[in-house]
Amino acid sequence: MPIPLVHSIASWFLKKRIHQMELFIKYPHDVQLELLKKLLQKAKNTEVGQKYDFASMKTYREFAERVPLQQYEDFEPQIERSRRGETNIFWPTPIKWFAKSSGTTNAKSKFIPVSDESLENCHYAAGKDMLCMYLNNNPDSQLFSGKSLRLGGSKELYRQNGTQFGDLSAILIDNMPFWAEFSSTPSNEISLLSDWEVKMPAIVNETIKENVTSLAGVPSWMLVLLNNALEASGRNNLFEIWPNLEVYFHGGVNFAPYVDQYQKILPSSNFKYFEIYNASEGFFAIQDSNESKELLLMLDYGVFYEFIPMEGFGTPQERVIPLSEVELGKNYAVLITTNAGLWRYKIGDTVRFTSVNPYRIKITGRTKHHINVFGEELIIENAEEALKKASQQTDCEIVDYTAAPIFMHNKEKGAHEWMIEFKTPPQDFSFFAECLDNHLQSINSDYEAKRFNNMTLNPPKVHKARQKLFYDWLKKRDKLGGQHKIPRLSNQRTYLEELLEMNGK
Repeated sequence: MPIPLVHSIASWFLKKRIHQMELFIKYPHDVQLELLKKLLQKAKNTEVGQKYDFASMKTYREFAERVPLQQYEDFEPQIERSRRGETNIFWPTPIKWFAKSSGTTNAKSKFIPVSDESLENCHYAAGKDMLCMYLNNNPDSQLFSGKSLRLGGSKELYRQNGTQFGDLSAILIDNMPFWAEFSSTPSNEISLLSDWEVKMPAIVNETIKENVTSLAGVPSWMLVLLNNALEASGRNNLFEIWPNLEVYFHGGVNFAPYVDQYQKILPSSNFKYFEIYNASEGFFAIQDSNESKELLLMLDYGVFYEFIPMEGFGTPQERVIPLSEVELGKNYAVLITTNAGLWRYKIGDTVRFTSVNPYRIKITGRTKHHINVFGEELIIENAEEALKKASQQTDCEIVDYTAAPIFMHNKEKGAHEWMIEFKTPPQDFSFFAECLDNHLQSINSDYEAKRFNNMTLNPPKVHKARQKLFYDWLKKRDKLGGQHKIPRLSNQRTYLEELLEMNGK
């Protein structure tokens, strides 16, 4: 298809979508409440709908009072029945696909339902919106003159009982219209390879011959791929391989620890970075400006949002609020009700609102990935900001990290213990640890209070990881691939103890 024609079609779609977005930006609460009513009406005759009498629900308050909150463990029996081919349990249309979650916090896999409606009206709709927003911000873009280098998961699709499961990226690729493959690289065949160590060189060999104009994937794994491409081609930066490269669409993990490394291999102030917030459960928010890294919460994808203030999360004081009651600057756990039959589901992510007109967010971490053993409330957002500042101060580069508490023992005080793998290590390791500690204190007042005069917490204990430690740890756990992530912070020492043992080998 000629490039001018593609741009014309994209421009028409963009104008149409901008009008729809203006509607949910102007009337967010009305749009969300209308959406909730449609979901309840659609599912009223399902097993879940009849159990909670969806048909009689007229208000959000009735919904919140009658329908309990769910975690995956609560939902699993219904999921398993659905995977065996039973229908009309939690959603009226048959569920043919299940996204196998990477499950960094559990060895056990999770299988998230993906309905026809969520596939079309959430995941694919968001992909189109992502391109629309980028083109709206960059009218001179030549995005469609080349291909998008996509880096998805490493699992192929498996079929049983008439249903299919695999990484969400595999499901999306498998169901894309045939013409979509022409604008993407690598080919579907290579994208769906299950062996990551075979897949990586295959992607490099195929993509370095293409005219790549955009990148899409998780920053940690994408960086591995791009460095492999540089090594294979003998080039110094990515523009020598792909001169028309203009944007990287990224999500899945915080980008802050990787910014400096990307800027070294993409040395241009004109290159764009656009963040997205998506998961197996749905696509939730998109960066809608070149300058701001805040994400616009998308309110018309068939996802109804609720939030739990983190100060009460997991306690008897835990409370749930609708979108209309969120406040700026507070940390919230996200609850979703979706057009795939997830009802008041704790997705496990935490966000902070940076704007309420329109609703914009920043992802702050995971409900399970924080350290709060001593009342310090250390979240991933704090950790990564401190690591970035400490790295800049000591001129080093970080590949991966994790941290856990050192529990109080006898009269010994507690502390935090870090395992950090460096691409370029600091010259003075003890100074780096001191910088990290100081920046954590300046960012997090609770941590600062516990560190005051070593009253509750001793200085952090920082280990230098051997090269490829985290890669080897993921490989040992059969978790290599584009959708698998390192658990950054934990209240337990399980991951850290495994890494400490492997670090000496």
